[in-house]
Formats: sequence, C-alpha cells, structure tokens
Amino acid sequence: MKTNLYLFLLVGFMVSAQENISYQKPPKEILDLADYERAPSVNMDSKKQLMILSYRNTYKTLDELSQEEMRLGGLRINPITNISSTVTYINNVKIRKITDKVETQVSGLPDNPKISNYAMSPDEKKMAFSNTTATGVELWVIDLATAKASKVTDANLNANMGSPYSWFKDSEHLLVRVLPKNRPALLDEKKNLPTGPIVSVGDGSVSQNRTYQDLLKNPMDEKNFETIVTSELYKYSLSGKAELFKGAAMYAGESFSPDGNYVMITTLEKPFSYIVPLNRFPQQSSVYDASGKLVREVNSVPLIEIMPKGFSSTRKGKRSMTWRADKPATLVYVEALDEGDQNVKVDYRDEVFLWDAPFTAAPKSLVKTQQRFAGIQWGDATRAIVSDQWYDTRNSKAYLINPSNPSQEPKVMADRNYQDIYSDPGDFETKRNEFGRNVIAIENDVAHLIGEGFTKEGQFPFIDELNFKTLQTKRVYQSNLKDKKEDLYSIINAKSGDVLVMIQSKNEYPNYYIRNIKAKNKLTQITNFKNPFESLKNVHKEVINYKRKDGVELSGTLYLPAGYDKTKKEKLPLLIWAYPREFKDKSTAGQSSANPNSFTFPYYGSFVFWVTRGYAVLDDASFPIVGEGETEPNDNFIEQLVANAEAAIDAVDKLGYINRNKVGVGGHSYGAFMTANLLTHSNLFACGIARSGAYNRTLTPFGFQSEQRNYWDVPQIYNGMSPFMNAHKMKTPMLLTHGEADNNPGTFTLQTERYFQALKNLGAPVRMVILPKESHGYAAKDNILHLLWEQDQFLEKYLK
Repeated sequence: MKTNLYLFLLVGFMVSAQENISYQKPPKEILDLADYERAPSVNMDSKKQLMILSYRNTYKTLDELSQEEMRLGGLRINPITNISSTVTYINNVKIRKITDKVETQVSGLPDNPKISNYAMSPDEKKMAFSNTTATGVELWVIDLATAKASKVTDANLNANMGSPYSWFKDSEHLLVRVLPKNRPALLDEKKNLPTGPIVSVGDGSVSQNRTYQDLLKNPMDEKNFETIVTSELYKYSLSGKAELFKGAAMYAGESFSPDGNYVMITTLEKPFSYIVPLNRFPQQSSVYDASGKLVREVNSVPLIEIMPKGFSSTRKGKRSMTWRADKPATLVYVEALDEGDQNVKVDYRDEVFLWDAPFTAAPKSLVKTQQRFAGIQWGDATRAIVSDQWYDTRNSKAYLINPSNPSQEPKVMADRNYQDIYSDPGDFETKRNEFGRNVIAIENDVAHLIGEGFTKEGQFPFIDELNFKTLQTKRVYQSNLKDKKEDLYSIINAKSGDVLVMIQSKNEYPNYYIRNIKAKNKLTQITNFKNPFESLKNVHKEVINYKRKDGVELSGTLYLPAGYDKTKKEKLPLLIWAYPREFKDKSTAGQSSANPNSFTFPYYGSFVFWVTRGYAVLDDASFPIVGEGETEPNDNFIEQLVANAEAAIDAVDKLGYINRNKVGVGGHSYGAFMTANLLTHSNLFACGIARSGAYNRTLTPFGFQSEQRNYWDVPQIYNGMSPFMNAHKMKTPMLLTHGEADNNPGTFTLQTERYFQALKNLGAPVRMVILPKESHGYAAKDNILHLLWEQDQFLEKYLK
C-alpha cells in the first residue's frame, strides 16, 4: 500500500514536470501595457512645501529573486547582505519644492543605489536611508537643503528585523543596529550533521494556530535564527563617529520618547517555537535613558503558542505599548480584562493605562473599553479619541476622552459597523507637535475630518469641521467633479483654505494639486505625470450596479474594447475577476467603493489587459459572502458564490454585450479558491484561472480567511468548501499558477501541486504553471510577462 501511494505521487510529479518551456512574452497589445516605465512615488510634506520623489524599476529581475535566502521564524532574509530578501529597492531620489517647476537630483548617492528604510529626522531637515551593497547594508543621510547625500556607516548594519536605525532627538545622531564583531558563522545543514532527533510535545492544552510559513524546524535553525537577529546597538554621529550604546542582543525594536530623553528597547528572548513565528516568541521591553543607562524593565511577554479562540481574542498581559504622542515621556499600554478570551462575559474587555517616566509610580488607568481596544489618537491635554471594535459583530465605536480627568465619562463620537463605508465619518487631520509627533490638529476647539465620501450615488470626498464643545460637524468642502476623481490628502492651511489633493480620471494619470476651498476652489497643479497606458485611453469604462437573487446589491467595473459599438452589440467573450469578502449583514455587503473615474491602471493581477484583445472585462466584481445573526458566512458559501457569479453574468448579458456561453473567471489567493469552487459547483463558466490559492481546507484546520471555527467544529464546512475534496466534479478547463516560494500563511505551493495531481488523474482539462522564485505576489519581469502569455494562450484557446 505504501509503495503504491509513493508511485502515485511520483507519477504525478513526473507528469506535471514533463513540459519544460522557455519564457514567452505576451502579444504586443499586452506587452505594450505590461512593459511600462513607472512614475515616481511622491512623499510630500505639504506643510513645508517639499516633495521627495523616489524612483524604482517596474519589476524585479530573476537575478534579484535568485539571491541566497534563509527562511527562519517567519523571516526571509539574504544572509550575505543581512536584509529582507523580499525588499523592493528605490534606485534614485529627487527633491522639489512645491513652488518649483523642476526637480533637483540628489547628488552624492551611492553607485547603483539600492535604497530602502528611509526616514525623516525629527527637525525635518534630513532624510536617512539604508543602501544595500553586494556585501551588506550601509546607512546614508540626505541634507534636504542642499540635496546632497553622504555615507554614515560601513556596510555592517543588521536590517534582518526591519529598519536598522532610529533618529535621536537632536537630529545629529542615530541609534543603529550593527552586526556583532564576534558574530558566529551560520551553520550549513549540508556540512553540520544533526546531533539527535527533533521532538515536539503537546501538554494537553488546547492550542489553535493558523498555518504559518517559514517556521523554525530544528536546533540548527534556532542557532542560525539567533545569529541573524542578534545585533549590537551603536550611537552614530552624522560624521560617522561610532559609540557603543548596548551590547549584543536580539533587538526587535527601538523607540524614543517624544522628548528624546528615553528609549524603549525590545528584545527577543528564548525559548523559540517551531509552531509560531517570531512575533509570538518571548519578548522583553526595557526603557533606558539617552546615554544607555537602564531606567526600568517595563514589559515581559512569554512565549505565546496558545491563544484563546476567536478573532476578538488576544493575549494576556501588557500589550500595544507605545509612547504617548502629546507628552514628553509617558508610556501607554493595554491589558485585557477578560483574560484575553472573547468567550468570557464581562462589562469591559480592555483597560488602557498611562505610565509616566521614570516609572517609579504605579501606572494610572485612563479608560476601559467595552470591546477590544483598537487604537487611540492624541489631541491635547484634555482631548483624545479612543476606539474599540468587535469582530463578530463588525461593530466599532469611537469615544472622546479627557486624558487629564480619567473619571470623566467618555462621549461616544461614532457607533457603526466598520464595514459600512457609507457611514464613515473620515479621519482627523493631524499636525506635528513640539515633539515632532502627529496629533489631532485642534485650533480654537475645532478639528477637521477628511472622508473618502462613499455613497450610494457615488464617491464625493469631503472635509468636515468638528467643534469639540458641541460635537457638531459642519461640511466645509465636498468634491463633486464630473468625469474625474479627487482624493483629499491633507489640509495645508485651514485658515487660508489650501488643501493638498490628487485628481485623476479613467485616462488621466493621477497628479497632485493644491485646491483653495475658500477662493472659488482654485486649483494649482504641482505634478505632471504622463499616462503610460495610452492604448487604454479610449476603452469604455463604467461601474454597473445589479442585484443578487436574494436582493443583495452588487457592482463591478465593466470595460469594453475601444471602438466597441454599443448599438450593434457584438457578442464578446467576458472575463470576470473577483475576490470574495465576508459580511455580517446584507446592507453593508451591498455597498460599493468602485469609482468609474479612477485611473485605469493595468497590473499583472487583473484581467484589464484583455480589453485590448477583444474581451469584455468585469473587474473587481462584488462577491460578498453574508452570514447574518447566528449564521456564519461560510455556512452557505457555495450557494452565495454561485449566486454572485450568476448575477454578474446576467447583468452584463442584459446589456447585450456578451456571449454568456463564453465567460471566464479568475482570481488570486482567496480569489483562486473562489474560482476553483465556481468551476466545480456551477456550469456558468467556459474556463477559469486560479492563481496562488489554497484548495484543501484540511491543510488549514484551525481557521482560514475569516473562518474562526476549526475543522473538528464544522468538518462539513471545511470539506464542502474544499475544491480538492470535490475534484471529481470539476471538468471545466482551468489554469493553475503558483509562486514556487509562496510566503503567505495557508497558501503553500503544495496546495496547487496536489490539486493539479488530483484534477489531472481524474481527467480534468488543467494546466499548472509554477513560477520560479516567486512569493505570494509575483515580482520578476520574466515571470510576469510569461504569466500574461500563459493566460492569453489559455483564454484564446477556451474562450475564442
């Protein structure tokens, strides 16, 4: 029996690997769109009237993805350079004043720069960044006044745990993680034989963990993990002078107090775990003064392998420990009042505490929350906004509190379903205070809220004025552009009415403007990025709205080829791209954030390319899965999935544009899971494309997506939703793709390989493409162009 099983698997691998083709490029219509030059990203300080433009390549190269890599404790790092192997680098930086017409090239940059981890100094006069060389990571600084870069350190930084530096308050020094001088060599499993077996033990406690990638597997991994995350902390001056601040430890985070007199340092501790990633390893947080002298240990977090069940559960003890933004040196943290277990019935779930430096007095209670603490925005001494939420009900509340008088009853500012985008009141405009921290901008008891403005009639971004004395709002601006989309970024000057905005249309690339809402909405354009996708300029684009048979309102963005005659109504093949989302009520499930005036930006993850190949495309079609009351969304997942698809096809067919016998569907990740289920449980589609999905839910037995129940709670749900378990029903042509090195929890590459083997051996028309070196999202140019070719060949064969 064991021999037969082995032979079956071996035959499956041999068959799936027998076709080995070279990289191909898509047809010219798609290639012209896919091979474009990327516009710069803009980091804009509207208050200081300064723009920093960063440039990077559109795609990575296969050589970049093929660099040496270690996967340990949830990290993927390059052991040669000591930085994440998945980082996307910037290769040029320019600076421009908003009032200028041209950018200034930053001089003195390193040769062939690989820039990441950039951060402004507290005085906002300099910008630091890391540069990755062939042998390691260096620290550089740009003087923004002169637009000149200079190197601060050698290539000896340890960026394996993220950004390797923090600014001191004086803006003249940086706290830097450096590779230890006596760092041991990494162990090689090919040269270092194991000294014994690997033993894991269950002590009888319930421990429900999701499936994670890149975990530690053996004692050699443990030793290598400790080596790669261990650093020494040095204080560097801008001239490069170095002074040891703290000795070697597994540093996981450094955070200066707003006044700069203290720094909270968090270290990872042992024991490590083989079943959870590093963020649940033991941690120790201590506060030091600016000279490196210990002030107090403030938090100790044990190994967290066991968590209470449910998304609204959390760990015991102090958590979310940060510095209060509007005070010189006060720590803020949260503790669960329900032992972290959402199933415990209590009046209050969490309690927020304040703890003033030097931490000799006991912490003081600030506020208790009825639901799970979700954040706090500081305003001033008497005003702050605390929010809480509860996943099971999707409820979110915001409270106005008085930090100077915790006994004062909190005032409810908002009480809403956080999935209800139509009722979103917006986000507070912030300002940098005397400590250089962002706080709510309040002047004469007035603050401003900037909202995205989604409504049933469309999107109309707004600015509301909030009076903290009356808690009443007054609308001071609402966008109402025709055939364009306006995004409100920040208020430059509330008194003068200057607002930083971005304006775009379906064929006009997004650009920045200054709008004066007090001077007849005067517009001043400050960037002029060109449209790199001219061949999409004349395609037809509209948002269509339609209903599911149970009355749930749905929408999608419909594209028709340029020149398509909507009076003659030639019957086109239709492509639907979607991603299912869970909701707890039908009203929010039916809300739409689609805007027909959003710039048409094709990327490898959508079907928009194929509008140039004569297809109709329904992009981002609504696929809500609703579970109201005691019913969970997945209790009738398949039925709702098919109903969503049927409604989408009916809606476009009713317009007269398509041949409903030639409809294809596709999706990525959970969208791939959707695609496989639609082809299995309906006859609506001629073919499907499923990318980087999970198809066997018994391989994610302790929950997936938003499902909180485990396999043994509801085996019928897991089995019924698993395309692998129903592979014998699937006879529709399918293209399966996956990245060889998928890093997403649950979507192991094995999921696609096993599903392909099942489909092939059961006689389904299926093709599998494994993209070398790719993670969950695809990055290398050769892989992406070949993926587009594969999809085009597949669609031409089965739809045209």
